[in-house]
Amino acid sequence: MALQLTRYERLQRQLGHQIRPAFVGPWRRRSIGALALLIGFFIGSNFTTYYLEKIGQRPLVVLAMVLVIELAVRLRTRVEADPWPLKWLAIDNLRLGVVYAVVLEAYKLGS
Repeated sequence: MALQLTRYERLQRQLGHQIRPAFVGPWRRRSIGALALLIGFFIGSNFTTYYLEKIGQRPLVVLAMVLVIELAVRLRTRVEADPWPLKWLAIDNLRLGVVYAVVLEAYKLGS
């Protein structure tokens, strides 16, 4: 029995096509992506804490991190390759991990 091509069915197919590359492909791409995400989270959570003790100004540290993250986003938009080079995959996942850590830290502090 064939499925009708409804908007919901098209949405499911579109999401499936977007998510599928994360689960198929060479193991090296997936493992480097996962490691970069976890390392980014580790760096983001420890970077703010360490430099808070060192400098005493958390907003300054977070501002510097945001500037570096924005620079990475600006550089990432210039990459035109269909499968991203491994270096850019790692940089992007590192960025995502850092952003997640900073947002989680802000929620923990209640600010």
